[in-house]
Amino acid sequence: MANRLQRILKHRWVDEADTRRAIPPALVDKLAQYVADSERRHTGEIRIYVEPGLPLSYLWRDARPRERAIAMFGKLGVWDTEQNNGVLIYLLLAEHAIEVVADRGLARHVAPEQWQRIVQGMGEAFRAGRYEEGLKQAVDAVTAHLVRHFPAGGQPNPNELPDAPVLG
Repeated sequence: MANRLQRILKHRWVDEADTRRAIPPALVDKLAQYVADSERRHTGEIRIYVEPGLPLSYLWRDARPRERAIAMFGKLGVWDTEQNNGVLIYLLLAEHAIEVVADRGLARHVAPEQWQRIVQGMGEAFRAGRYEEGLKQAVDAVTAHLVRHFPAGGQPNPNELPDAPVLG
């Protein structure tokens, strides 16, 4: 019970101001542009979701960040792309947690270890306070997988999801 209480307090302590410090408005605009530039090269969709802490309902049942990332993958519609090739990059500031969730169309081509390498690279950059660098590297790495397996190929490529990161 004490551990649960500590976790709840930690998640309530981190707030939207912390999110804005990590991802200020100028960076939101840059990230949206990185995603838009990426999506011109492939048929996939990339979303970035950053939240300060888990909702109380998740904390009370001791849910892990991966569960929340999967829930947001669904809520943001990343699962609902034409070719099932959406990717969510999820950051949970309170736990310094990073998750990458790929839809089944792309997941069948990319080994879990490759996603883990993206997470590790982001973690290194974030620990040094370099959020832009870490997120740019992640978008670039996800882009490489999407270009390899779902290239745009000169065909019309509608933007199925917004490019701007979501700050929860």
